Amino acid sequence: MHDKMPHADQLYVVAIRDNNSALIRTIYKKFSPRVISYVRNNSGSVEEAQDIIQETLITLHQQAHRNNLTLTCPFEAYFFLLAKRQWLNKLKQKKGVTITDDALSIHDDTTQAVLETENQELKNKLFETKFLELGEKCRELLTLSFRLNNMEEVAQALKVTYAYVRKKKSLCLGQLTELIHQSAEYKALKK
Repeated sequence: MHDKMPHADQLYVVAIRDNNSALIRTIYKKFSPRVISYVRNNSGSVEEAQDIIQETLITLHQQAHRNNLTLTCPFEAYFFLLAKRQWLNKLKQKKGVTITDDALSIHDDTTQAVLETENQELKNKLFETKFLELGEKCRELLTLSFRLNNMEEVAQALKVTYAYVRKKKSLCLGQLTELIHQSAEYKALKK
């Protein structure tokens, strides 16, 4: 996804990342009707469609911030496919639902981009969940090491030695890695 030049529609991703309210209103105006129509034609309401649109925008915002999302396909196709997949995931939780999939064929690059976004979101949620399972001292040390420039600063902030911080960080990261690797979510992601 990052090997190609950004699509001209990258401006929408930048607008979402930067909270550009004028362009975000344009996104709602231009791209929401298709999502609303799809959700309504597939056992949903306008309110549920609006929720899906919000969730899609939140996902895009997070991906733009965390992973520097670079769009290589038209925004409309990417936005719609991401929203559609979120709606289909919601429908899986319901029973007795009929799905009418009359959406236009989506370009392979778009599908790949959406799959990468979804995969990254799952990884982020898994990391956050397992991070919270760590002890308080590990969470504090790792949080500081993510924020501060170097381990000397972390040691000063925690009022411990540099050697202790290095060893403890290694142990905490090992513990976090083990928690992640033992989880069912991780095994599902590997497939």
